[in-house]
Amino acid sequence: MKKEISLEQLKNFQSNLDDLKGHEISERAVTKNGILNVCKDYRSEVNMDPVFSINLETGKVADQKRSGRCWMFAALNTMRHSMREKLNMRDDFELSQNYTFFWDKLEKSNYFYENIIATADLETSDRKVSWLLQTPQQDGGQWDMIVALIQKYGVVPKSVMPETFNSSNSTEINKQLNLKLRKDAVKLRELIHANTDMTEVRRVKQEMLTEVYRMLAYSFGEPVNEFNFEYYDKDNQYHSIQNITPQEFFNKYVGWNLDDYVSIINAPTKDKPFNHMYTVEMLGNVLGGREVRHLNVDMNTFRKVAIEQLKNGQSVWFGSDVGQESDRKEGIMDPELYHQDELFDIDFSMSKAERLDYCESLMTHAMVLTGVDLVNDQPTKWKVENSWGEKVGEKGFFVMSDSWMEEFCYQIVVNKKYLPKELQKILNEKPTILKPWDPMGSLA
Repeated sequence: MKKEISLEQLKNFQSNLDDLKGHEISERAVTKNGILNVCKDYRSEVNMDPVFSINLETGKVADQKRSGRCWMFAALNTMRHSMREKLNMRDDFELSQNYTFFWDKLEKSNYFYENIIATADLETSDRKVSWLLQTPQQDGGQWDMIVALIQKYGVVPKSVMPETFNSSNSTEINKQLNLKLRKDAVKLRELIHANTDMTEVRRVKQEMLTEVYRMLAYSFGEPVNEFNFEYYDKDNQYHSIQNITPQEFFNKYVGWNLDDYVSIINAPTKDKPFNHMYTVEMLGNVLGGREVRHLNVDMNTFRKVAIEQLKNGQSVWFGSDVGQESDRKEGIMDPELYHQDELFDIDFSMSKAERLDYCESLMTHAMVLTGVDLVNDQPTKWKVENSWGEKVGEKGFFVMSDSWMEEFCYQIVVNKKYLPKELQKILNEKPTILKPWDPMGSLA
């Protein structure tokens, strides 16, 4: 039987508050200045001094503006870092995020249609169908999803397919595209419920995708099939690359074997034992492309492989819950930054596993590790390249304490050669399939 709050309880609540020494001071401070301003600890800023024993030079930060493409920016940033070095580029250079954004929206639309067809025998109230319809597509993604796009479509310089209003401000296209996808879901389900031949269903789906392509071309511009690219190197020498395809450009000038780069996660929940592979049902973008796969490891291994890659001069894509215990303006991520527990005299602590299981935390944002400060060979803080422009942090770079990484980092991407041999063998095992709404299926 449910129990309502009684008048006697309300009196006790107030009495308890009145008995707290100095509560009026705290009340005045919080009501005037807000919770975080009152409990912020300046000592965290001192400890997060942006000096690192390993510090990669990566150029200026990029700016995703009013879009949710952090995963895409972070991935393309790791690639442009090595590309700038390989070509000895003089100027700051970016790969086109708009180009991959176009193909991601098209592929996600197709992925949605196919999932609607596959679940057409279920009621719309079924949790899987409801989950699909809640957000038919969005800006976010994961590492394996950008790999799937690049393996199919390649990459181009930003100068070849620059930003548009809609790529930098994606609210309008997302609203319009999700409206279309939901409307199309009604039609596809009706056709299947009427026992329509699947050849006809596929024909209708093709018409729907034709319309999606039109919407994307109007919003982002038409993607190129071949292009020219010119640049100066640091010796002021002019270079011209003529008549090259996006796939050829990636293979020749980025030159990574993307199959070597794997997703490592730290999810210390009971349902995900360490040293096993996991995937997520109905998570992806390119049908027939790279599957989302995660190797779950303990935090010591997580740190170690990230450090090894940084020591070898290569930045590291990572996913975290950026809104936790962080100051966007100052560019600091540290559990000691705020002391809400002391302010309210309440224990707010939860374990990493508890935060995942009870929906307090999950991966929300992807960035790039470009440095680490090692003291006695142990990490104390990490240098982070964000994609929010130069007006936040130290010209766009953040400092993350190692304790923040421990609590709020969930995913890194490393070359598998940095993994211990016994973990490299596990990469080939058949993954456990997680539910679509599992926190490890969240999109950065």
